[in-house]
Amino acid sequence: MSKRIEVSILINKPLDVVWNEVKVMEGHVNWMEDAVKIDILSDNTSGLNTKMNVLTKVGPITLTDIITVTEWKEKESIGVVHEGIVTGEGVFYLTEIEENKTKFQWVETLKFPFYLGGPLGEVFGGVILKYIWKKNLKNLKEIIE
Repeated sequence: MSKRIEVSILINKPLDVVWNEVKVMEGHVNWMEDAVKIDILSDNTSGLNTKMNVLTKVGPITLTDIITVTEWKEKESIGVVHEGIVTGEGVFYLTEIEENKTKFQWVETLKFPFYLGGPLGEVFGGVILKYIWKKNLKNLKEIIE
């Protein structure tokens, strides 16, 4: 079993401005409260096959998340696979709503290991992560606007 989590926000800036912030993978620590540190493991720092070691902290739980970019559609989407303790896939979608308005949608499907509660941990963890990621998107919006 795995848990699907989805959050989104409207950012009052053009698509180009939002993309220029989001495409800088190491910069995600500037707006993601759960991402403590991002170390790029690949030769490339953005784009397809970028690999990162992400130190993640949620409440008292700290873990290392190994993330590889599996989809990169310029100014449209960034997809990743999680290979750490918590596994799964995620995608950022960017959509131009108007000339100065962009929708940012974040969708993740995660699987928690047995020692983090397995399916039950996914239910509670999903609620907590959704709350944190909504805050992350508000942080992103504040940085950009």
